[in-house]
Formats: sequence, C-alpha cells, structure tokens
Amino acid sequence: MKWVATFFIVLSCAFIYSCKKSGGTNTGGGNGGGGGGGGSSYTPNCSGAAIQFSANVAPIISSSCAIPSCHAAGSSNGPGQLTTYAEINAAKTQIRAAILSGAMPKTGTLTAAQKNSIICWIDAGAANN
Repeated sequence: MKWVATFFIVLSCAFIYSCKKSGGTNTGGGNGGGGGGGGSSYTPNCSGAAIQFSANVAPIISSSCAIPSCHAAGSSNGPGQLTTYAEINAAKTQIRAAILSGAMPKTGTLTAAQKNSIICWIDAGAANN
C-alpha cells in the first residue's frame, strides 16, 4: 500500500511539473518566445492597471493560459481548465503566485501590463465585471 502512495506522489509531481516553464531567465520582454520561469519574480504596479475581467483579464488568460497544451477545456493541469470566470476566480491564488514567480505562462511571456492586469484584478477582489 505504501508503494501506491509513493507512486501517486511521484505522478502528481510529474504532472504539475509538466505545465511549468523550462529554462532561461525572464528578461521582462514582450509576448514572444519562451524563457521565463526559474526563480524570477515580478513586482506588480497597479496604478493605472486595466483590471476589468471581461475586457482585460479574460482575453489574456484565454490567449495565454486556456490553450490546448495547458488550461483549455478538459485540462487537469495545475488548477485545471481556466475557461470561465468561475474557474479563473477559483484558481486566482494559484494564478497570482505562478505569474509572480514567473512559472507561468508555460509558453511565451506576459508583458508587464498583462501581468499587472491579472495580479491587480485579483488584488482588487477579482470582480466579475
């Protein structure tokens, strides 16, 4: 029975790791290629940040997170799928931590403005607006 628990832990770790960025250093660049992750961190600036869910946050998550390889419909990566307000709101703590650490998004990067929109929206109460 002990091997079942060990197997489950190893499998869970591998699954979670599979949706994290690999290598590189986050240079704070634009939306282009890989990089990021690996211990970088981000300090948000919420002054003037665009924090409307439907106009700002949802489109960023839809194009950068809710993609077939990560958090699209049916996904069980990390917090699961991130395709609706309810799913995104339920995972907001994990989303915030992953963006701040530079672990997400798995592919590409977010601009400073995009990071600010998501983090500041969460910090302002994550309204469905």
